[in-house]
Amino acid sequence: MIISTTETIEGKQVAEYLGIVSGDAVMGTNIFRDMFAGIRDIVGGRSGSYEKELRKAKQAALEALEEEAGERGADAVIGVDLDYEVIGGDKNTMLMVSANGTAVKLS
Repeated sequence: MIISTTETIEGKQVAEYLGIVSGDAVMGTNIFRDMFAGIRDIVGGRSGSYEKELRKAKQAALEALEEEAGERGADAVIGVDLDYEVIGGDKNTMLMVSANGTAVKLS
C-alpha cells in the first residue's frame, strides 16, 4: 500500500475516497531512560533511547493506519499527517504518535 504525505500519487488518479483513517501508538518510557535523558539535557547531545522509542511509535502508528485503510479496501493513504505528543507527568511519561490520512482507491 502506498502511504504518502502528499495529496496525490504521481501517475495515479483517485477513483474513490474511502474516508479518514488513523493509527495511534502510545509508548511508555521507563525511569532509567528518563534519568539518562535528563543527564543528556544537562550535558547536551542526543537521546538515542528516546529517538528509538519515537521511531518505534511512528512505525506502529503507520502500521495501524495501513491496517485500517486495508480493511476499507484502500490502495493508498494520502495526505498523511504525523503528530507527536508527550503525555503524563514527571514519573509516568509516555510518547504518543498519531497518524491520520485519507484512504483512497486508485485507478
